[in-house]
Order: sequence, then structure tokens, then C-alpha cells
Amino acid sequence: MHPFAKQIQDTSGQNLSRCYQCKKCTAGCPTVSWFEWGNHAIVRMIQRGMKEELLSSKAIWMCVTCETCGTRCPNGIYLSPIMDALRSLAVEEGRPQAEPAVMAFHRSFVGSAKRFGRVHEATMLLAYKWATKDFMTDMGVGMKLFFKGKIPLLPKSVKGKAEIDKIFAASKVKL
Repeated sequence: MHPFAKQIQDTSGQNLSRCYQCKKCTAGCPTVSWFEWGNHAIVRMIQRGMKEELLSSKAIWMCVTCETCGTRCPNGIYLSPIMDALRSLAVEEGRPQAEPAVMAFHRSFVGSAKRFGRVHEATMLLAYKWATKDFMTDMGVGMKLFFKGKIPLLPKSVKGKAEIDKIFAASKVKL
């Protein structure tokens, strides 16, 4: 097994050698049209050690972790943890993201959960909009949601915030 494949397999917990390229993962993926390659091809690329191509691709950032791939796979291989492993490696190595808005959303979302113990939509969206400098997209929808009371201005406290802090500390999540 290629060292890169071993690294991704160990990190993701998915047995990549069980993939026999039936393409069911790709056929069921709702976001595959945004990828450069199908899910099955990504697994094959990992097996072949094509690290550079994968870590610079937009495919690893466009997976929405719906897990349709794993439910369709006859061998129970889930691409979500594989994509997580690839994204983590790309961030760890300081690679520029092919889809920076996705990383900005991730950082905003996780940062909000880390600060408040849950996602507070208003501050999460503000952080995301500030990071992307895209202030006007979705403004109409956002205002409608706000005026209907769907986006509260102040975050609500959660019980067990100290336990959530421990989880984040143990995970060593980088934002």
C-alpha cells in the first residue's frame, strides 16, 4: 500500500483496499457535479498516492458529508471521513484551499460552536461574511429570517459548556 494511502486510511478509519470501483458512491453523491473526479476516482487516486492532485483539488472541500456514499457502498466505505482526512492534511500542510469560501464557512461555524457551545447563527454569519468579504449575497433572505425571529441577536447559553470546551481542547481543532 502506498504510504499516502496508508496515512489516509489510518486517519479516516476507512479500509481503502476494499474498494473495487463499482461507482455506487459516485452515482449517489448529490455534490459530485462540483468535484473534478467522482468519489470512486478519489479513492483510486489515494490508492495510487496522488497526494498533490488531491490536496489541491476542490473536490475535498465540496463534500457535504451526507454519507450517501457509504450507505450505497457494498463494502461500507464512507467518503466523509476520507474527505475530512484529506482536508485536515491540506490545512496541516498549509495548502491553499481551492474553495476558500468553504473553509471560511467551516471556521465560522466551528468557531461559533467553540465560543458558545452551539452555533449562534448571527455571529457565525457575521464572521463568515467578514472572512469572504461577500456582504450582500443572501442579504434579502437573511433579513427575512431575522424579522421572523429565526436569527436571534444574542446567543443562548448552553448547559455543559465546560464539557464542550474539553472536547475542543482534546480534539486540537485548528481554526
